[in-house]
Amino acid sequence: MVTFAADESPRSLQLYGSDPVMLARAVTKLGEAGAVDHIDMNFGCPVAKVTRKGGGAAVPAKPNLLRAIMRGAVKAAAPYGIPVTAKFRIGIDEDLITYLHTGLIAEEEGIASIALHARTAEQHYSGTARWDAIAELKQAVTSIPVLGNGDLWTASDALRMIEATGCDGVVIGRGCLGRPWLFADLVAAFAGGEVLPPRNLGFVVEVMKRHVRSLAEHFGADDIGSTRGVRDFRKHVSWYLTGFPVGGEIRHRLATADSILAIDDLLDEMVSIHGSHLTVVEGGEYLRRGKTSGPIRVSLPDGYRGCLNDMVVPDDNDVMAVSGG
Repeated sequence: MVTFAADESPRSLQLYGSDPVMLARAVTKLGEAGAVDHIDMNFGCPVAKVTRKGGGAAVPAKPNLLRAIMRGAVKAAAPYGIPVTAKFRIGIDEDLITYLHTGLIAEEEGIASIALHARTAEQHYSGTARWDAIAELKQAVTSIPVLGNGDLWTASDALRMIEATGCDGVVIGRGCLGRPWLFADLVAAFAGGEVLPPRNLGFVVEVMKRHVRSLAEHFGADDIGSTRGVRDFRKHVSWYLTGFPVGGEIRHRLATADSILAIDDLLDEMVSIHGSHLTVVEGGEYLRRGKTSGPIRVSLPDGYRGCLNDMVVPDDNDVMAVSGG
C-alpha cells in the first residue's frame, strides 16, 4: 500500500478508521519507516462497509471520538515532522450535520488543513455540491487552510469556487478522471494564466497511449502483451472519451482490448475516422465521470445515533482497506 515512485514528492497517504489507538499506531509506523511526507485522515468515505463499522463519514457524528482520533494522529506524527490533514463531508444526512464542529475540532487539535466535500454521506455522489457550506466553514475556521471539494470539473470551476466561498484551495476528486491535465490547468489558472478549452481528440489519444504504457511499466509487465496494466487501463477508457461523439462500438472494443498494441491500433483507427481535431460536444466537459450513485441510506452501527457523545469504538479491523469520498 505504501508504494511510491523513487522521485515522487511529497509522498502522501490517506488513513481512516474509528479506533484512535490503532490509527495513532499506524501513524507511528509510517513515521518510523520514513515512508510518507504527509498523512490525510479520511472522515468522508460513505461506503457502507466502512460506515457500518463507524468509520469514514460516520466518525464526525461522534465529536469526542473524532477529537481523540485527531489528537492521537497529530501527536504520533509530530516527532517525524509529518503534517496531518483531514477531509470530511457536510454530515451524515440533513438530520445529522457535522461539518462545522468537525472543522473547529480539527483546528483545535493541530490538524494542518481541512477539506470539505460539500455533500452529505446520504447524497453520496448525487445532486449538486453545496458550496455555501464551504463558505460557512471558511468563516468559522480561521487559523488553518480550508479547502473545497465537489463539482470541480474544470479549472474555471476551481476559480469560481474560490471566488464564491473564499476557500484557500481546492481538492480534486472525480474531475481528474480521464482529464489528468486538469492539474496543469489549475496551476496555470491560479497563476493568472489562460484557462484552456477542452482538449481535442488527438491530444487525448496521445495521453491515453502514455497512460497505458505507464500502467504496464508500473505493474512490471511486457510492453505489448496482455497485462494487469492493460486491464487496469480499461476502466479509464470511458472517462477519457466522455463527451466525444465517437460512438459506442469503438468504446466497447477499447474497453475489451487485451494488449497495448491493440489499444494503439484502436486509438489510431478512432482518430482516422473522426479526426484529431474533434472536440467534446457542448457541455461535454461537465458530463460526470466516475461515481454518480446516490442518494443512499447511510449504514451505521446499531444504535449509533443514540450514543453520539460516547467513545465506543466499533471493531474496524476488517474495513481498513477501501477508501473514497
